[in-house]
Amino acid sequence: QVQLVESGGGLVQAGGSLRLSCAASGRTFRNYYIYWFRQAPGKEREFVTGISWRGTTTYYVDSVKGRFTISRDNAKNTVSLQMNSLKPEDTAVYYCAADRVLKGVGARTADYWGQGTQVTVSS
Repeated sequence: QVQLVESGGGLVQAGGSLRLSCAASGRTFRNYYIYWFRQAPGKEREFVTGISWRGTTTYYVDSVKGRFTISRDNAKNTVSLQMNSLKPEDTAVYYCAADRVLKGVGARTADYWGQGTQVTVSS
């Protein structure tokens, strides 16, 4: 069982940066792949990025490559998402998720979810 709590969302101008954090509880956090998804109003949930158990493998949806960076600290049970060069189309609720299974960039589901944090990018 993993509980996830996101923080760090907010309002930022286009070109700006935000750093999201995901705090996890549960002794088996290090056994899970961690993902970030996002969902904009009226749109389907979208996979953003994922990171492996040890943090050695990361992958991203094409639209955020080169702008977003995911990282994890298993000792602190945290995962971060650094978002740079933000665009208005990045506006969405961002969700941290955990799963024991490796998910592809087309994934829409995961075993455990946080409540989400709003990111709004103004033009």
